[in-house]
Amino acid sequence: MITVRDIRKIYPTRFGENLVLDGVSFDLRMGERFGVLGRNGAGKSTMIRLVSGAERPTGGTIDRQMSVSWPLAFGGAFQHQLTGVDNIRFISRIYAQDFKSNLAFVEEFAELGPYLREPVRTYSSGMRARLAFAISMIIEFDCFLIDEIGAVGDARFHARCDYELFEKRADRAMIIISHDAAYIRDHCNRWGVLHDGKLVLYDDFELAYADFKELIGWKPPPGWPHVEVSTA
Repeated sequence: MITVRDIRKIYPTRFGENLVLDGVSFDLRMGERFGVLGRNGAGKSTMIRLVSGAERPTGGTIDRQMSVSWPLAFGGAFQHQLTGVDNIRFISRIYAQDFKSNLAFVEEFAELGPYLREPVRTYSSGMRARLAFAISMIIEFDCFLIDEIGAVGDARFHARCDYELFEKRADRAMIIISHDAAYIRDHCNRWGVLHDGKLVLYDDFELAYADFKELIGWKPPPGWPHVEVSTA
């Protein structure tokens, strides 16, 4: 299980402190798929970077009792001066994986062709996301963090990603953020809305989405947050 309690994240800026997350709490168990809705800049990507360990919270605690992937559309896990092949070799060594079989899988799945042997710094953001996703699939994490992966690639690539995640790994925990509300609805069994640094939890997608639509329309629902936040 992953236990997140009262996390806060503040970034210093030249205009003062920017409070991105303010007292966010939730639990995530094996088999749960937690979808998070929020406006651009609401802190969704920040939240999953904190869960992954790529960044540290300013306050609060994150207790990970399961292995956690890096954010699947996040290229920060790579050595950008190395080639894609060298990054696969590096990850394979860290996790004691067979490099040759991993390379074959990534070559076939990511479809980067000769670019796989070029430095990652030359990749587009979409190419880095493809590489990140493919490498994530060679490591059997307990929890996968999915950051707008639906925005990368064509329909065929999306279908292959969905098969790898939601069919082959249906028993894993996941945190999914996306601007595509239908993707969140179809692939998750718990939901949250992140707004003004606060996270409200829902068991019903339609209720979560109704509140989210009001919020992005600059019409906060009366008494926000009106759903009790449960971390049990």
